[in-house]
Amino acid sequence: MTIRFWKMHGAGNDFILVDDRSRAFPAADRAWLARIGARRTGVGCDGIILIQPSRKADFGMRFFNPDGSEAEMCGNGARCVARLAHELGVAPARMAIQTVAGIVRAEIAGRNVRLQMTDPTNWRLDKSLRADGQAFDYSFINTGVPHVVVEMDDLAGCDLRRLGAAIRYHKHFAPAGTNANFIAVTGPNSLRIRTYEKGVEDETLACGTGIVAAALTAARRGRVKPPVKVTAAGGDVLTVNFRLTDAGAEDVTLLGPAVHVFQGTLEY
Repeated sequence: MTIRFWKMHGAGNDFILVDDRSRAFPAADRAWLARIGARRTGVGCDGIILIQPSRKADFGMRFFNPDGSEAEMCGNGARCVARLAHELGVAPARMAIQTVAGIVRAEIAGRNVRLQMTDPTNWRLDKSLRADGQAFDYSFINTGVPHVVVEMDDLAGCDLRRLGAAIRYHKHFAPAGTNANFIAVTGPNSLRIRTYEKGVEDETLACGTGIVAAALTAARRGRVKPPVKVTAAGGDVLTVNFRLTDAGAEDVTLLGPAVHVFQGTLEY
């Protein structure tokens, strides 16, 4: 079977995207997904995204990590799949996307895509833990997938792969694990961020749901105010807007680029 795919990236977070409205894509073959997701021996990506039919939205989005495991949601991936779905005629410029985490809405805005996120859940602010022999203050939130956010004095110099893995696999977040984000506040409306993503098991150039998690938890802690400009590891700046409430936050949006890289075919 020959499978057409598109390679896209959102702020350096790169994806393999497939129009799977026929549901012919071999999503159950997780070993094969891991092979095509591998950087040196496959196409290479931070995630594999399928466009599928939906009775509740303009289309459905399924997201697989490059190790073949499935995840509920991906913010940068959702922005990329929104652009592709619109270009393929699957969805209008303002669209609804069904994800495992719930219905999200997206709008094409020139070279950028604005994503309306699901309401964040499971807020835990100003908590502490020990990981890799160090004590950390952290916040936790689920923005479609789980995220820990740690503010760092030396963001550039921290050993993110070691610290990220220690938090990702920490017993506090077992058995599902968590993504780990490290941030530095750079102004009243700005942050820098580095993210260790579970499923990728390494630092990525950007993580949309992590960027949203960082902006929301920093705002709840009084460190920034919306809209928040967040500079990702790859250098792109994404904008998170929202309204704080007594319970958390609502009307959360993520604005950033969604860029085509190339097209190709896979043989299964």
